[in-house]
Amino acid sequence: MALQPFKKGPDYIDPLWLGRAAGNACYNLDFFTQSHDEIAATFAGHATTAGISLIEGNKGLFDGVDVAGSDSNAALAKMLAAPVVLVIDSSGMTRGIAPLIRGYLGFDPDVNIAGVILNKTGGTRHEGKLRAALERYTDIDVLGAIGRDSSLEIPERHLGLVPANETNATDTIIAKLAKAVTSQVELDRIVEIANAAPATATAPVRDSLPAADVRIGIARDAAFGFYYPDDLDAFALAGAELVPFDTLSDAHLPAVDGLFIGGGFPETHLVKLAENRTLLANIRQVLSAGMPAYAECGGLMYLARSIQWHNGEYAMAGVVPGDVIVDDRPQGRGYVLLERSGSDPWPVATTKERARNQRIPAHEFHYARLENLPDNREFAYRVQRGHGIDGRHDGLLVENLLAGFAHHRNTAANPWVERFVAFVRTKSQHTSSGEST
Repeated sequence: MALQPFKKGPDYIDPLWLGRAAGNACYNLDFFTQSHDEIAATFAGHATTAGISLIEGNKGLFDGVDVAGSDSNAALAKMLAAPVVLVIDSSGMTRGIAPLIRGYLGFDPDVNIAGVILNKTGGTRHEGKLRAALERYTDIDVLGAIGRDSSLEIPERHLGLVPANETNATDTIIAKLAKAVTSQVELDRIVEIANAAPATATAPVRDSLPAADVRIGIARDAAFGFYYPDDLDAFALAGAELVPFDTLSDAHLPAVDGLFIGGGFPETHLVKLAENRTLLANIRQVLSAGMPAYAECGGLMYLARSIQWHNGEYAMAGVVPGDVIVDDRPQGRGYVLLERSGSDPWPVATTKERARNQRIPAHEFHYARLENLPDNREFAYRVQRGHGIDGRHDGLLVENLLAGFAHHRNTAANPWVERFVAFVRTKSQHTSSGEST
């Protein structure tokens, strides 16, 4: 069955795993960076081609920044008329699961909680007690029970799960999880619940893609993999061909007109990144010569002079005139609001667009900080909420490079892909990569 995964909120790591498991790219649905119409359109645009769609929430069903719950998983479920399956960590619980579930069922009657999966049960006897309590005190359907099994855990690190693009064991882990779920969860019943949801609105027909007239290199490897699929789709709609390169193994850039280096975990690949001196030199050469580029978070770190982590220091590309230190505590975490400083070099199409997009919603999650920057550096953004590079600014400008810690999402409020591609287009006739163009 074709399955389309979605992830609620601004996350990269979970979608990498979900997309790998489903065999389809996972799309994010996020109240902060998207309007309600954009969320509905994103869902409809991809759900209609699948046999079943699954949205993984973030945090608990009713959690969120807004105390009224307008940005919660429950709000998203109601907006999309999606039935909810609760997954409950039942460790240490028996009869107490009944008031917990009754609380969920009664908190917001407009949320269609269609069933529960008991997770981390402690054996047949424990599972039986949980089922008996739920049967006596609630009318909720128990759709399955997953026994406690440490071999099902995905490894975690300082910023969460190890990304699916970074471990060779990804498919083995997914296969083990699939076997456990298949044998312990009533998947046919879950499909029935999904099929009982109202039909998804028909997605609008997309215009045919324009012919690509610029080529943009994109770092896609174990060190860099944090990209929103709909942002990547937007490059094609803007007339750009994305050309992947591997920062760990490629000696030179492909023939491109610009570069996009997204987020990732360069700190866990420092030895290999530093040893690939020919690529670092090539990137330093073309960006110093004026090739347009955009770098987010891990990309910013990679383009700095050096990265220090765990008492080691490694030379990087040296385009950004600063040094990165990876701390033991988060330096920036959560949603971000940015304001244009007036120095942003990317073109804005119209006066109306310029007025509408002064405040940019984004997000950040980094343990790294950038130090030893020279004074009077130019920044594209002032930080209204969040941390950015120094607590006051983000989007460092160096030649035709824009680099920051904030992760941007291509939306009506922030059409950054179209603007970046337009900038690359205006500069492409004057720049070239290290190889023939």
